[in-house]
Amino acid sequence: MKTLLLTSGGMDVQAELLKILPKPAHQMKIAQIITASKPEPEAAFYIKKDHDAMAKLGFKVTDIDIETQTIKQLEKTLANFDIICVQGGNTFYLLKAVRESGFDQIIEKLINEGKIYMGISAGSIIMCPTIETSGWKGGDRNEVGLTDLTGLALVPFNIFVHYEPKWQQIVQKESAKSKYPTRLLTNSQAFLVQNDQVTLVGEQPETKI
Repeated sequence: MKTLLLTSGGMDVQAELLKILPKPAHQMKIAQIITASKPEPEAAFYIKKDHDAMAKLGFKVTDIDIETQTIKQLEKTLANFDIICVQGGNTFYLLKAVRESGFDQIIEKLINEGKIYMGISAGSIIMCPTIETSGWKGGDRNEVGLTDLTGLALVPFNIFVHYEPKWQQIVQKESAKSKYPTRLLTNSQAFLVQNDQVTLVGEQPETKI
């Protein structure tokens, strides 16, 4: 079964991750992709927080930077893990690295082979048709000069992460310009994708634009 857990706040929804495990956490290995945090030093705090939360639950966690590996190395490396967790940070930087490393060419195959994909913030946004929502708040800066914002399109909608009511007007304005639907996630919510079925899990209900 193809399984993705697309989160906004990572281990803030750890209960939802535990629900979909095929075996106990202590028997599972997580590859935590930390590349998006490289241009965003403050993201290191949240990555360590998630790493510690995963380890506390019994997961064996390894931090991996995809920028340092070729596509063949990535295939070999990621084959040894049960869960591929792509962390948050700068979405533009992450998407550039995803393309240049070849991660975009192998991740769907790995998911179809049964590996669970967990996205956190930027790691969720790259699974959408585009990453345009990452710039709506002005938080992610496109310092890598990315002009093609096409994502991996493993879900048919864009995701706006870390949603709070204060972002409502910006979301309404920007989403009206987009050719794709936009769905919102608070840090207490996630989208669970199982094959072609998408379910909102965690805090209810889903906020509509």
